[in-house]
Amino acid sequence: MTDLERFVVFDVETPNRANDRMSAIGVAVVEEGKIVQSFHTLIDPETWFDPFNVYLTGITPQAAAQAPTFPQVWSMIEGIFSRGVLAAHNAPFDMGVLARCLKAYGLEWKSSAEYLCTYRMARKLLPSLENHRLDTLCRHFSIPLEHHRAESDSLACAKLLLELRAMGADPAAFRRRYDLFRFCTLPR
Repeated sequence: MTDLERFVVFDVETPNRANDRMSAIGVAVVEEGKIVQSFHTLIDPETWFDPFNVYLTGITPQAAAQAPTFPQVWSMIEGIFSRGVLAAHNAPFDMGVLARCLKAYGLEWKSSAEYLCTYRMARKLLPSLENHRLDTLCRHFSIPLEHHRAESDSLACAKLLLELRAMGADPAAFRRRYDLFRFCTLPR
């Protein structure tokens, strides 16, 4: 199996606008056109919660306090993230949060990671839609979604990726590389 047949689709929720910690993560692994694995957990971000983020995600400081920390979660998912192309909806945001979490905790991984963005794919393939937000696309494709819930968002994004591929999207055309040290997409 090539790395263009394995996608690690993920979604993160954050406790505040600093976007350097996670309060939840959802992961859905796509191999050879099927979702073969999923994982989700709340994360204790060990930092403050903005009331807006609590309202948006439903994750309270009390709920997160009982969850594992990011280093504990990373030890469970690093192997998953190390095989295949990462994917997310509005991927630069999720990639940036991942990079900032790794840095905040002094966790070494790799200097850059390949990713693709389903938002970019959808904009290219469905230019006439009113917008290309995840909830709009899920309605368009009748994909179930509990928006801003990491588990639901990651599974919906994985299903969206499969729908876009079925429409003819070539993942290779949307591949990018994210610099995990400088928090930016590298030129192609």
